[in-house]
Amino acid sequence: MSHNSFGHMFRVTTWGESHGPAIGCVVDGCPPLVPLTEADIQGFMEKRKPGQSKYTTQRREPDEVKILSGVMIDEDGVQKTTGTPISLMVENTDQRSKDYSEIKDRFRPGHADFTYDAKYGIRDYRGGGRSSARETAMRVAAGAVARKVLQGVTIRGALVQVGPHKLDRGNWDWTEVNNNPFFCPDAAAAAQWAEYLDGVRKAGSSVGAVIEIVAEGVPAGWGAPIYGKLDTDLTAAMMSINAVKGVEVGNGFESATLTGEENADEIRVDDVGRPVFLTNNAGGVLGGISNGDPLVVRFAVKPTSSILTERKSITRQGEEVDVMTKGRHDPCVGIRAVPVGEAMMACVLADHFIRHRGQVG
Repeated sequence: MSHNSFGHMFRVTTWGESHGPAIGCVVDGCPPLVPLTEADIQGFMEKRKPGQSKYTTQRREPDEVKILSGVMIDEDGVQKTTGTPISLMVENTDQRSKDYSEIKDRFRPGHADFTYDAKYGIRDYRGGGRSSARETAMRVAAGAVARKVLQGVTIRGALVQVGPHKLDRGNWDWTEVNNNPFFCPDAAAAAQWAEYLDGVRKAGSSVGAVIEIVAEGVPAGWGAPIYGKLDTDLTAAMMSINAVKGVEVGNGFESATLTGEENADEIRVDDVGRPVFLTNNAGGVLGGISNGDPLVVRFAVKPTSSILTERKSITRQGEEVDVMTKGRHDPCVGIRAVPVGEAMMACVLADHFIRHRGQVG
């Protein structure tokens, strides 16, 4: 299987399967002399790990990350990167492969079972193998390294819609994100979602969600025209996350409903002569290059395909069957996608920062 890496100068390769002994990643291209310890990474792993509320899968994984290479302690006793590949690993401790024995030869509707088998002639039915969202744990680990490179850049994510229920942007408060299990910046919406998802969970069903990622402190100039656009890489990174079916930057699809006068981000200068955009419809990117405004990316996550309602499918032998997926699954996989989206934003920005520095100094 190829294509397990992303990025150019700051490059991440992930490895491992959902029900294997461990998962891991290699971060290549991280600059030397960046202070980095396992504690710098673990806090972000805690945000993503399963089993933290009744609204996510009850698989219990501590997700304790180990740094295997790429760092050393200097003469002052500070552990720093050496500029060599950084290898990170997390052990899997709570696999229940027997939960998947019944679908060994059955394709689960909505999953990658059929397409993996069609391409490779074999598939890891134990939790989906490489197609499992378990792989995203290592993206979060890599994103933590990227954040250490991105001094002065703040990256935050939030859940803005669960099923048909949207938050009220007038109630947006970033401090609320850590006060509820949904990463929701609207306390009232979080309460509504809790009641709604209780019903979905008890019914053995699932719903989709929309996540918004915002990066502040990115200077103007990152990215490149045509084939190296910053928004191209950002949207590709978000689309690579499991279950994501749509991505937009700034106004995105809403911009199609606006006039040129409404959509254009007018410019003035502040008291010290710096350009200031009066609106941010572009989401912080113009012509593929950052303009200094906050980068705003949203992505839509489909409902978890593993549900307790029988769905029509076929076996590997072409027989028609009904499939009900047992196991421990997220009623809304979009919840744990928030820290993953933050990590992908961080990795793309770290890559573009290093590429920008290499091109223009």
